[in-house]
Amino acid sequence: MSVGILIFDGVEELDFVGPWEVFTMAKQIGAPLEVFTVGWPETAIRCAKGLYVVADHAFPKAPHADVVLIPGGKGTRPLAQNAEFIAAIQPYLATATWQTSVCTGAALLGKAGFLDGKHATTNRSAHEFFRTAAPNAILEETLRYVRDGNVLTGAGVSAGIDMALWLVGHLFGEDVARSTQTFMEYFPEPPYGTAG
Repeated sequence: MSVGILIFDGVEELDFVGPWEVFTMAKQIGAPLEVFTVGWPETAIRCAKGLYVVADHAFPKAPHADVVLIPGGKGTRPLAQNAEFIAAIQPYLATATWQTSVCTGAALLGKAGFLDGKHATTNRSAHEFFRTAAPNAILEETLRYVRDGNVLTGAGVSAGIDMALWLVGHLFGEDVARSTQTFMEYFPEPPYGTAG
């Protein structure tokens, strides 16, 4: 099974690196996964907090992905208004079995028409942006991740890790997901508790 993670200028780092870690760790322990990044429009990407990365593929040459993940970040705002981008991702998403997002990536799923009538979530700071981009979606404001059919959305940043772990468990079984979590040492105990 292949996972294509779309990245673009202004992408939030942990929105894609967190799920990348989950999927590639699951692969290391035996899950039959291939994971790659797809840059829009080219491979050289400057992320939201300044990290510079080079994607595996530029979007025009992106290989098929069974799972497509669209992360969020400040770069989603201009992309939501970019008709060329939306038209390009629609067929790419449509050929995937799973359409997934983290944070404001959900707004791009919505603009592409994949959230109509579906329950979804996004970052708590982006509810209005999401409602504008996906007016026919049902926003779940308090959930860290939401599955509706084959669409899976994560609330943002660290919630993308939870979402990806759920998907690993759904696809390959709870034992694989638990082993992935253990190898990642992912047992969150925030020093300041949880947000209200």
